Amino acid sequence: MNQSVSITYPGNITLTVKREDLLHPHISGNKFRKLKYNILQAKQEGRECLLTFGGAFSNHIAASAAAGKEYGFETIGVIRGEELKSKIDENPTLAFARKCGMRFKFISREAYRNKTDETFIESLRQEFGDFYLLPEGGTNALAVKGCEEILDEADAVFTHVCCAVGTGGTLSGIINSAKAEQKVIGFPALKGAGLSDDICKFARKGCWELVEDYHFGGYGKVSETLITFMNDFFDTAGILLDPVYTGKMFFGVTDLIHKGYFPENARILLIHTGGLQGIAGMNKELMRKKLPIIKTS
Repeated sequence: MNQSVSITYPGNITLTVKREDLLHPHISGNKFRKLKYNILQAKQEGRECLLTFGGAFSNHIAASAAAGKEYGFETIGVIRGEELKSKIDENPTLAFARKCGMRFKFISREAYRNKTDETFIESLRQEFGDFYLLPEGGTNALAVKGCEEILDEADAVFTHVCCAVGTGGTLSGIINSAKAEQKVIGFPALKGAGLSDDICKFARKGCWELVEDYHFGGYGKVSETLITFMNDFFDTAGILLDPVYTGKMFFGVTDLIHKGYFPENARILLIHTGGLQGIAGMNKELMRKKLPIIKTS
């Protein structure tokens, strides 16, 4: 699944991309990994419905809906933003999830902050009946277990492993499975996320670091500089990146190479965690703002 992007930088630094985005057409990348053992657990418990949380363009919502359709579960998405209720057809992510059979409950952003509150969860059980709960972003102990399978023995040749970070579950799994001599570097997509404590809940001791300088203003925020970089990378390497996670991570790695962060002869593995389904929605927003759009062909 590794695909060399055939880019070598001064100092004999090389980049290789692990194409997790190719795992499944709709349950791609880290979402496939996070859902794997949760789906098995839900089946073992005899559950028939999956309930989870997400925003308007959530990769997790799209993947959970697709997984429900493929593995025979009803799915319910609790969506942040009441205004989206009348805009499902205008939103590629929600339209896809509904096509997969997902039912929605749209709530205010204020109410959404209660997504982990036991009283709120119980109110959802009263409304929808019994369900298997998937947290926002899909991160729990079973998700981390799945993400521990991202790296394999063939990846031991790399000196550095880089990954975008949302809730921290994927990075935790990578830290757990990395070799002692490898350095794992996470690039948070959220501004001021305070993720270190969350990662430490799941990750065993290892050599890892968060680089928090490449969020481009916060979750879902992009700039013309980022889009230009992504399009140039697509033209050069033939690999499509997503603007929320992998695009920012790839930009960060490249920038750090130019700044001398990596030592000579570094062999860097970049984990492509998928998320490409969100490009359609982002391009609609970019066109509205009269900014360049992300190339897809």
